[in-house]
Parts: sequence; C-alpha cells; structure tokens
Amino acid sequence: MRRTIAGLDVHTSHDDLAGRDVLLWYHGSPQTGAILPPVRAAADAHGLAVVSVARPAYAGSPRRAGRTVADVAVGLRPVLERSGAASVISVGASGGGPHALASAWAMPELVRAVITFASPAPFTNDDAWFAGMQAPGGLRAAAEGEASRRRFAETDVFDPEQFVDADFAALEGEWAPLGVDAGAAGADGPDGLIDDDLAFTRPWGFALAEVSASVLLVQGGRDRVIPSWHARMLEVALPHATLDLHPDDGHVSVLRHLGASLDR
Repeated sequence: MRRTIAGLDVHTSHDDLAGRDVLLWYHGSPQTGAILPPVRAAADAHGLAVVSVARPAYAGSPRRAGRTVADVAVGLRPVLERSGAASVISVGASGGGPHALASAWAMPELVRAVITFASPAPFTNDDAWFAGMQAPGGLRAAAEGEASRRRFAETDVFDPEQFVDADFAALEGEWAPLGVDAGAAGADGPDGLIDDDLAFTRPWGFALAEVSASVLLVQGGRDRVIPSWHARMLEVALPHATLDLHPDDGHVSVLRHLGASLDR
C-alpha cells in the first residue's frame, strides 16, 4: 500500500500497523522506496510488517534542500508513533544505513534493533575516507558542496567495476528487483542521490555514541562501493555494535543475509 504521510511517499505491507512489529526499510541510493520482493519475503517469514519510505527527492517525496541524515528519521518518528506499531527493527541498505542508525537515535522507545548492510561511516573530512572505493567521484564532489555535486551529476556514468561477480549474480537472481528499482529512481532525476551524498559528507545531526539500540553491521569483505573498513569504524563508534563480515560478498550480494540477520 502506498500513501502520502507527513509529506513523504510511504509504502506499507499492511494497512493497519497497530500492535505489529515493523521492519522499517531504508533504501539505498538511488531507489524509489518501493518494497522490494526479497524484503517483503524476509519480513513475512519473521512475522514483521514492512514500512519503506522514499526519502525526500526520491519518487513521490518532495525535495528538502539541505536535509541531514537525522532529519529523515525525525520526520518519520510521528508517522510510526501514530501508526501504533509495537516495535521497530530499523534496517538500512548502503545509503540507507546511516538513516537506519538515525532512527534508533530519534526513536529509542520504538527501535529495538538496527541492521545495516554496507553502510558508510560518518565523513572524516580527509582523503582516507574514500580509500578502497572504486568510484568515489560523487561523494568527493559532494564533500566540496552542492554546486560541485551537481556538476558531477551532468557527466556521471555507472562504473561496473564497483561490483564483483557475486553482486552481478545477486542482481540476476533474488535481488533483480533492486536493479530495476534503481533504474526507475535514476529516471526520476538525480536530486535524491545528490542530497543523499551531501548528507553523508556533512555532519549527520546525531552522535553514534547516542545510539542505544543493538546494531548488527552486515558487510561484504569484497565491497568496492563502501569498503569494509567503514563497518569497522562504525563498530568502534557505536556502543552496542556487532560486525558480521562476509569475506566473499560485495555491495549487493551481502543483502542475501537479510533473513539470517533477522534471526539474530
């Protein structure tokens, strides 16, 4: 079910969330916010309803210039509170990871656990932050400001070397809907991805030390988009974090562990 709530394009797997445990899905960059079939399947298997929200400037959510990572979570808090959800597992893939962490900070009474897949760590304002990234051009441009990031978008093309063989296998199999959805998001224009990159390279608006929920950091050891040292940095900074490293996985294939991660 798709509806507009608090100015955001919200997708839910169930009409009534009252009393239900919820998987709050934060999509990657770029995505439309639609509930992907493998996400729905994993949630159904664990008795969870799904809430997925298109961040501002994606799909039907209007742009909010200058948004921070924290802003998105704060905006969602009244939506989930009014829904009557019993509890939330906040899950973020890639660019959704920082937002999943922010929800635990913004809604400590609701979010009982966080799971991130290939999440970036907070920007360190130095070149080392980009180490191991195959194609960091967009993030490098974002670190220089919005004008620079927009200029980069005019010539940006996808570099297939970002993905390893396991990623392409995932995109040809269970996670094929992710690739289709990313294409749809890209067709809507670059604003969502630009604003995500800007938010990642600015202060996030909250401190990782203030995240009280348990956090599972699921990471592929072969990831060329967000290298594994970002997960290690998050593990050190978060009070209750566990790193779940999968040496043979890349940026997309690591998502195959979603169901197992919900078991933990």
